[in-house]
Formats: sequence, C-alpha cells, structure tokens
Amino acid sequence: MPTFVIVEIKVHNPEEYEEYKKLSLPSLAPFNGKFIARGGRVMTLEGDWHPERIVILEFPSGEKALEWWNSDIYSKAKAIRHRTASTKMIIVEGI
Repeated sequence: MPTFVIVEIKVHNPEEYEEYKKLSLPSLAPFNGKFIARGGRVMTLEGDWHPERIVILEFPSGEKALEWWNSDIYSKAKAIRHRTASTKMIIVEGI
C-alpha cells in the first residue's frame, strides 16, 4: 500500500540546509521513495496552519518509509536537518 511521509519544516539555517537537500534526494532511491512535493507554494484553506515549508514523500509501503528513515544512507542528511531546522513528520498510509 502506498505510504506518504508528510513533513512540516521551519528552516533556521538556509545555507546549511541546502546540503541536506542534496543528500536527501539520493537517499530515497534504495527504498523506492520519491518526492511528491518539496517546498512548493503553500496556501492555507482552513484553520490557522501556516507552515513555512511542506515536503511529501511517497514510498511503496510503511515498512520502506521506516527503513529509509532509519537507514545509514539517510543518517547524515537527517543530522543536518536536525541542526538546521525544526521538523514535524508523520507517516500516512494511502489507499
């Protein structure tokens, strides 16, 4: 079942965050992951949610999403993201 990782990101260090973006892209391939949305324009329709940056990734399964998130190949990128941004991240199963 397709699974989506949805991320709200507030970047604190844009220059160093660029390195995260470079490293995160190739980390997806071994887990058949791909970007669906990556920092495009966000428009609030309801409520007072005004995220700075939204990223949506798609994986073939929740297991693959977790394997990616816990992987050695993503660990360096994840460490950079933790240093340079505040993040809220969830996994949502598709239909």
